[in-house]
Amino acid sequence: MRGHAINPAEASPRSPMPEPHRGLARRRLIGGAGLALGTALGAPVSPASGQATGQPLVTSPPAQPAATEPPVRPMDSTMRERAAAVREAAARQCGATPIAAHPANDDEARYPNRIGSDTRGLPHNARGEVDQDAWRAFFAACQSGDFADFERIPLGGQRKLFNPVGTLAVSPRGLTPTQVGIPAAPALASAERAAETVEVYWQSLLRDVPLSEFQDDTAHREIRAATEELSRLQEFHGAKRGGRVTPGTLFRATACYMDGANPRGRVVVPVGVLDGPVVSQFLYRDVPLAAQWMDARMRTVTPENEFLTDPDEWLAIQNGQPPRRRLTFDATPRYIATGRDLAEYVHSGPPMALAAAMLLATPVGGADPRYSGLFPLAQPALSDTNPYRRSRTQTAATPTFGLAQVSAMLADAVPTAIRAAYWQKYFVHRTLRPEAYGGLAHQRLANGVSDYPLHDDFLRSEALDRSKSKHGTFLLSHTYPEGAALHSAYPGGGAALGAVVATILKAFFDESRVISDPVQPDPRDPTRLVPWSGPPLTVGGELNKMGSNYAMGRDWSGIHWRSDAATAMVIGEEVAISMLRDERATFREPFDGFSFTRFDGTRVTI
Repeated sequence: MRGHAINPAEASPRSPMPEPHRGLARRRLIGGAGLALGTALGAPVSPASGQATGQPLVTSPPAQPAATEPPVRPMDSTMRERAAAVREAAARQCGATPIAAHPANDDEARYPNRIGSDTRGLPHNARGEVDQDAWRAFFAACQSGDFADFERIPLGGQRKLFNPVGTLAVSPRGLTPTQVGIPAAPALASAERAAETVEVYWQSLLRDVPLSEFQDDTAHREIRAATEELSRLQEFHGAKRGGRVTPGTLFRATACYMDGANPRGRVVVPVGVLDGPVVSQFLYRDVPLAAQWMDARMRTVTPENEFLTDPDEWLAIQNGQPPRRRLTFDATPRYIATGRDLAEYVHSGPPMALAAAMLLATPVGGADPRYSGLFPLAQPALSDTNPYRRSRTQTAATPTFGLAQVSAMLADAVPTAIRAAYWQKYFVHRTLRPEAYGGLAHQRLANGVSDYPLHDDFLRSEALDRSKSKHGTFLLSHTYPEGAALHSAYPGGGAALGAVVATILKAFFDESRVISDPVQPDPRDPTRLVPWSGPPLTVGGELNKMGSNYAMGRDWSGIHWRSDAATAMVIGEEVAISMLRDERATFREPFDGFSFTRFDGTRVTI
């Protein structure tokens, strides 16, 4: 990846203060006040006095006391000058970072009917192909980035495009979206896109199977059928053991880095993602919020919530019509126990960032575990480089290194990472969503449209056959009645969000700390937790898993592919590193820098 310079800004936080200024107080005497004119315009004037009649006598105002500039201490001046130097240095470093390469898959030019591009929300014909005039207006807006050009786009329904011009906002910290590069998206007709579609069809079929059953030694027949089919596909780049997909690696996340030697990028499994339960420990703990708490149990949706498998419903959603049906919910809250639960958890953006930060920053103690974090008070979870771990008289608090600063950085990082991902969606890739790919499959297999070039690895797959038997069409089942938001698939915005949160928290907290008493939902009663036993689970690994849960949860819903999540994980990581670099230069403490492990297992120090 380009754009991840990690040298500290030029202004060192420990640079010596300049010599004291001469004269701590300088006084300036304000000149005397001018005479007040005694004539009021348009008023009658007394001949004797020159004063307007009927008006009070106007005299010169009393002399004002001399104004004095406040005393300027050396440290006051130094702080102002250092603030300017740090900000200027960060801006120069950002400006010196080159623009990254932005390769595209060329589907947009390859298919004049735009079947390889995301066109949802625009008007479509009965086959689901976009109106060409509407496409040209959309394409023109994506070339100019002008707000007025986006306003000229004809829409097919009431739903609106998802904030395209917002991606062009300048972020006050970190890199710009143009400085982060990702590989081209898999092409429509490619074996890689077919393999990813086989995977997402299997996820739709298995989304109600308890996640506790995705174990190498206990998995049932349907899970093993999915692993066997995906293992046979040479262009499937999911997590594997011994070169094969296993029940324990099925649907676990990957991250994809730019790699000059490989145009499809370098794929890795983030550290810790294969360890322990599928879902991160951070999503199973009640979150302490001062004198309150946030229950980790969630409102789940029922298994009959399957959408977009009816051709008329599917076409209405492609045209941007509002959904015709609504979700139905289970009356009893429970912990995340299935892929459907995870998909609903990430449906509308849970407060994952604050929840994880509160869990890490709150000490365990007291009789009520809902008010407790993950570690005893005597074992602070602060990063090893945190200067307050070694301070004899000071502690991290609100100004720096405390929960307030971490929370503020997370709040800033989320929209910054989303901008970087959405910029790619609108201004580089414009890649079709899985729901549109499913529409192409249905038109080809049910209606005989032979010029849709889908790969045989998908058309002949067991996953597609099983889905057709279950739903009666070749369309992909979704858990969200509205399908996906109206922007393209590649890269994933939710995955970038999860990754930027995980990275910043790894920088501030001790990622090597082992989490005590890990848990998982009771397979027979997911309203309660039971102990999980196995290899140690670390803070860093579970933060990586939390980020990947957000990424792959969107795949479970049917709105994203694996490559969307894998590339966005690295976008979020790069954005976090650039923001931490800027933040590091602001500190006055004797700080050796943020040091943590990236998703690929390499160490970085900022």
